[in-house]
Amino acid sequence: MKKIRISISLVVILVSFIFVFVFIELSLAIPDEEIRKMQTGLQGKTTGEKIAFFAERFVGTAYDKDPQGEYVSKAAIVADEKVDCMYLTFRAIELALSHTPEEARQIALEKRFHSRGILQDGKVINYEDRFQYGEDMIASGKWGREITAEFDRTIHIKGTRGRDFCEILPLQEIKQGRKKLKSGDILFFITPPEKRKVHECVGHIGIIKTEEYPAPKKIYLIHASGSKNKGGSVKKILLQDYISKMPFVGVKIARFD
Repeated sequence: MKKIRISISLVVILVSFIFVFVFIELSLAIPDEEIRKMQTGLQGKTTGEKIAFFAERFVGTAYDKDPQGEYVSKAAIVADEKVDCMYLTFRAIELALSHTPEEARQIALEKRFHSRGILQDGKVINYEDRFQYGEDMIASGKWGREITAEFDRTIHIKGTRGRDFCEILPLQEIKQGRKKLKSGDILFFITPPEKRKVHECVGHIGIIKTEEYPAPKKIYLIHASGSKNKGGSVKKILLQDYISKMPFVGVKIARFD
């Protein structure tokens, strides 16, 4: 009888632990009503300011360790509990460009895909058509206007997947030109040709947030910091601190005017 009681107690503890874990994870998602209030409160802000706002809302969110992205595995539009750098970019921009959570989902179907997403019984049935490479996002024009060449001196490095070269702003020019960046600018970080693993030019994506007060002006990078093997979380870090240690050779930049 004593053993049975102990076993039952262990089961209760285990079930309670699982319940708490699931509850905490689910609570990290942003409820539609909260999104609606935030979107209403952002009226009058620029698109870039809205993008930066929503990106910052994800700070602290766990990194998505699913190799293809949890939102893809679940065939879902919204999977805010865990994010990688691409999903963070998708979601912040979709929320910024919309006026309601429902409109954000429709924008996602238009923007995340080379053609358009197809929703059936609440599930996306054509995620194979999604953007999987950052350079394809830039080339599509769906994710802002590329402004890389509007900064100082760009360079050409070896391209990939049918592109002869990739025009980038190199490390030193990022440092010198960072004051030209605006909130909501999207930075696509470029992998050195010799370190590419899946024929990618873009190895990471982050979003800029500038803060004028208190002076002097500060430029932050909001990004999903982590890896599929080790995890991580969304962080907000001074851009100059990030680029001083980053493994990338430069960036491409896109902006929503």
